[in-house]
Amino acid sequence: MREEGLAGLNLRDLANRVGMRAPSLYEYFPSKHAIYDAMFAEAYRQFGAVIDTLVSRPGLEGLRSGAKQVLDFMVAEPARFSLLFQRTIPGFEPSAESYELATEVFERTRTWFVDNVTDDDGALDMFTALTTGLASQQLANDPGGDRWTRLVDAAVAMFVAHITTSGGTQPAPHDSGAGRAGEEDRQ
Repeated sequence: MREEGLAGLNLRDLANRVGMRAPSLYEYFPSKHAIYDAMFAEAYRQFGAVIDTLVSRPGLEGLRSGAKQVLDFMVAEPARFSLLFQRTIPGFEPSAESYELATEVFERTRTWFVDNVTDDDGALDMFTALTTGLASQQLANDPGGDRWTRLVDAAVAMFVAHITTSGGTQPAPHDSGAGRAGEEDRQ
């Protein structure tokens, strides 16, 4: 799929690549969607590992470095990005078990975000849109380059300025114990 993209999955070709006949592949995966589901689950395990390194860094520095890590993860594997963050496979829905992995990763991200940036769910949605948007542009318009990934620091600064001026809280620069900066001033 790295060579042909997600839509290029062909069970016969896949079976040949792993050294088996196509009917034997059905013993492991009853359908193409089952393969996509296994890939979805594995990709969310990988993404969860990236998020786990993010949650060990507090405040604004964590937001900056985390955004870079997430963006690097997204652009490293275009097929994986498409599977996780876009709906490009007609009729594919992850299984309940695989979707639970995605939900767990999102909740760990959300918990870190609330503890370090803001508890505004709209702000988390916006930040998600910023990172996936940069990745999408990078993959579509400059694969292998850095035209959009190099904008991550500016995007984070723009985001922080927005949440600061819209009544949100600004992340602490390096204070690991402070949580959301400015919280005490509002209470």
